[in-house]
Amino acid sequence: MSRYRGPRLKIINRLKTLPGLSKKTPNRIEQSSQKKHSKPPKPSKYPVRLKEKQRLRFHYGLTERQLFQYVRIARRAKGSTGQVLLQLLEMRLDNILFRLGMALTIPEARQLVNHRHILVNDRIVDIPSYRCKPQDLISIKDKQRLRNIINKNRDIFQKDKMRVPPHLNLIKKTMKKKLQYIGLVKKIIDSNRFGLKINELLVVEYYSRRV
Repeated sequence: MSRYRGPRLKIINRLKTLPGLSKKTPNRIEQSSQKKHSKPPKPSKYPVRLKEKQRLRFHYGLTERQLFQYVRIARRAKGSTGQVLLQLLEMRLDNILFRLGMALTIPEARQLVNHRHILVNDRIVDIPSYRCKPQDLISIKDKQRLRNIINKNRDIFQKDKMRVPPHLNLIKKTMKKKLQYIGLVKKIIDSNRFGLKINELLVVEYYSRRV
């Protein structure tokens, strides 16, 4: 299954708020129409698990195959499979850029990486799924156009009262009278600091028969 490239609001209306996919919020009309039903039928377990899996996949911008591979890796690691799965997804380079506020959505972050604009430890990395490690330094190429994009994104990030999570640090540097942002990965993300509120156990249960 390929990565979704259709209308994002359609997905958000069905799966609720997905900050990594888009800044848009669910349609109010659709929300109000749901309230008219006093006692909606109780869904079976499969649709509930499917919905959580879809929320996770669309938020991080993964294909079905990619998410399945992450679940397999998490199953082989020590600790809670669900927690390890979210840690793997949160430490992706495209998600780190999003959490730092250098990109407003994960698709935008992925585009910056694919176009070879991002450096990790002063080396160009063009793989959005690159797994960042503690002490990694993330920066952008020294181009005025790129700096303008990052600065604009950071302004919007701050206006929305978003904060950089504790496992990351955003360093401001002034070089040749030009402001530049550098991201630092301080440590592996804590289990209570994930960017998406989700029941990861339902996702693991969804794939339990395939793993």
